Amino acid sequence: MTTTAPTARKRRSRRLLPRTLLLYALPALVVYAFVVIVPTLQGSIYAFTDWDGLNPDYEFVGFQNIVAVLQDPQSQRALINTVVIAIAFTVIQNILGLFLALAVNSRIKSRNFLRVLIFAPAVMTPVVVGYLWQYMLAPDGPVNTVLRAIGLGAFAKTWLGDPTLAVCSIIFILIWQFAGYSMVIFIAGLQAIPEELLEAAAVDGAGPIRRFWNVILPLLAPAITINVMLSMIGSLKLFDQVWSLTGGGPGGLTNTLTTLMFREAFTYGDFGKAVSLGLVLLVIVAAVSVVQYRALISREQR
Repeated sequence: MTTTAPTARKRRSRRLLPRTLLLYALPALVVYAFVVIVPTLQGSIYAFTDWDGLNPDYEFVGFQNIVAVLQDPQSQRALINTVVIAIAFTVIQNILGLFLALAVNSRIKSRNFLRVLIFAPAVMTPVVVGYLWQYMLAPDGPVNTVLRAIGLGAFAKTWLGDPTLAVCSIIFILIWQFAGYSMVIFIAGLQAIPEELLEAAAVDGAGPIRRFWNVILPLLAPAITINVMLSMIGSLKLFDQVWSLTGGGPGGLTNTLTTLMFREAFTYGDFGKAVSLGLVLLVIVAAVSVVQYRALISREQR
């Protein structure tokens, strides 16, 4: 009798816990619904109209805008640029961030200074970073000037004038800005690993590489999940740096889905097509997020 009552109370407590958590989260859910979900659904209606953004009258055109977006070469180019930048940025940034975290997590005296130095670009405004690098990469800018001064003039390029080089430059600048952000998350993961585990592995004869693969990397799975999710979703929605660096040029060849969406809405006044591009981006981000989350969580649980 004395053991049954506490057990029943525990079961009742477990049943009530989700309801209690839901009550606490309810105000935030209501605000989120009115600020994000409802405006998104209302705005999505314009994807099926010919609205120009000014005239209150518009007509429904069905899936005409969606079909036009999917068949438009500029939209296809913007989609390719978005995917290429997102994949390259996510992979390189996280690998570099992990190596930087391993390097500055050691017991060197200057580790705190190095952490601040590497993380500093991450707190800069993206537009400022864009205009800074636009100046650095100008045909007569500091980068080409230095290359010519040290006898490497053959490597001086019109970095933002060539479409391929411009996309590579955008990826490089993103990595330069946000590698420190990944590094900080990886450092938090590294410092959560018990020192006893590493010492036990060393006593068992595991070298630095084996300790990294068999002990450190598996225990960094939560940090990897956070970093990959944030970098992939953030790069798919990339706008500021591209707009301030190239404005989508030359000839619209460095447009991403967000810059093309901005141009369609505020340069050409075609809000229907702009919202259609937004819907395509929303579907891509949602699909990538779900697939990525399920894959990374299943890896964490192994």
